[in-house]
Amino acid sequence: MLTLSRDYFRLRKPTDRRIYELARKHCGEQDEWKISLELLQKKSGASSHYREFKSMIRELVENDHLPDYRVELDDEMVIFRNRMSFQPKAAVSYPVLDPEAYLHAKQVAPGYDVYYLEQEWRNWWVESGMPELGFPGKAFVGFCKSRYQRNPNP
Repeated sequence: MLTLSRDYFRLRKPTDRRIYELARKHCGEQDEWKISLELLQKKSGASSHYREFKSMIRELVENDHLPDYRVELDDEMVIFRNRMSFQPKAAVSYPVLDPEAYLHAKQVAPGYDVYYLEQEWRNWWVESGMPELGFPGKAFVGFCKSRYQRNPNP
């Protein structure tokens, strides 16, 4: 029996949910799993045309909202990378956010769950090499604003 991320239930599209289930099953705790786009379409049970399915995968890659896995599209291959593989093994000292940062984040990204955005921001911060932040709250709010501008419908 596989466990699912709590964020799985935030996925709105059935195709995204099915793709997450397949990634969870096949990639699991491995660093990555590769599959051809054609085979992924068959395994997912998507009834759309190949061109439409490829477009859906491109959108999934662009939005990067699949829990636990980063999705990449390389020509006709889809690569699922386990996000936990990119986490440093040592304990991470995350930047501290003041309560006002959450309030501002709610204002610049209405409708979004700021705690979910906070986790995405922390993951991004770790993946980008944990740069020194003079004002972590401002960096977080900027991240939320950028996310909202790219996709105003959470």
